[in-house]
Amino acid sequence: MNRIVILLLVLVTFSACKNDASKAPNNRVEIEADSTITNPLIYPEEKNFKSLRQVTFGGDNAEAYWSFDDKQLVFQSNNPKWGVSCDQMFLMNANETLSDSIAPPMLSTGMGRTTCSYFLPDNKHIIYASTHLGGEKCPDVPTKENGKYIWPIYDTYDIFVADLNGNIVKQLTNEPGYDAEPTVSPKGDKIVFTSTRSGDLELYTMNIDGSDVRQITDELGYDGGAFFSPDGTKIIFRSSRPKTQKEITEYKELLSRGLVEPSDMELFICNADGSDLRQLTFLGNANWSPFFHPSGEKVLFSSNFESEIGFPFNLYMIDVDGKNLRRVTHGKTFEAFPVFSNDGKYLVFSSNRNNGGTRDTNLFIAEWQD
Repeated sequence: MNRIVILLLVLVTFSACKNDASKAPNNRVEIEADSTITNPLIYPEEKNFKSLRQVTFGGDNAEAYWSFDDKQLVFQSNNPKWGVSCDQMFLMNANETLSDSIAPPMLSTGMGRTTCSYFLPDNKHIIYASTHLGGEKCPDVPTKENGKYIWPIYDTYDIFVADLNGNIVKQLTNEPGYDAEPTVSPKGDKIVFTSTRSGDLELYTMNIDGSDVRQITDELGYDGGAFFSPDGTKIIFRSSRPKTQKEITEYKELLSRGLVEPSDMELFICNADGSDLRQLTFLGNANWSPFFHPSGEKVLFSSNFESEIGFPFNLYMIDVDGKNLRRVTHGKTFEAFPVFSNDGKYLVFSSNRNNGGTRDTNLFIAEWQD
């Protein structure tokens, strides 16, 4: 939901075995008589994955989101073999496996940098954020400042609606500053997004057509990566909220230059109107990319809180009351951006597993079992 994945990957030395695209794993996992999982993509401890298949091969592929009918996925990629030099939006069928050299349909303009696409309820349009109105070239991505990892908040980001032929049909935001990270309520009536229009990085909601914009967070710090609960009544998001005067000064100074530091983040949960706000995790390090379990009673998210050197990032599950934290994936480098299908049967996520020792981040689809 941002380009945090690029910067987090700088921290990681990747190691795995890469499958050729022509040898992509089958859609189903073979379960032998003794119930031993034979799919080589699934680590033995990953009991929630009934099956797992890799659907992209090459580049950085992230933030895949399901159509409301679960038939398609929209995602962002910078795969150079697809003719792009920074993140653009691509479309795929949920049951297909993509080649590393043949590009799927691009839904963004191919100009600027894009992030955070999401389907609208009609399954015929998507929303996404793009910098293309600020210039055709990919904007620069800083990686470090004073030894700290940072990433940019481009003030040229705005949110657009496009059809599945890649035609922009509407611009939803036109305020000065950063407007990005939009996601849609499963009810199909609201969009939540992050904006700097108040002078800070806060969450806002608006109707599907861009009307009735309302600010729902107002505390100093970066609030972003928000998603609605399955019934649309709650919102889960990540936040890096400075507390000490030193932290506050550093945060404001970076933000004044369109930068943030993503290393310390916790999860927060609130009602869809911003009321009843509370902190969900108190784990330390970076806790982010949350998504509600289909029950609405749990949250799946990525974290490196068990890591001493910045990685690995793995997926964890926690109840909405903050209890019963447990680890879901057991990767050695990077697992993030978990998103359940609307019917709750499948989970798409990004991972460095099986990347042949490269820095490639690919999309995987798991058949989920509780």
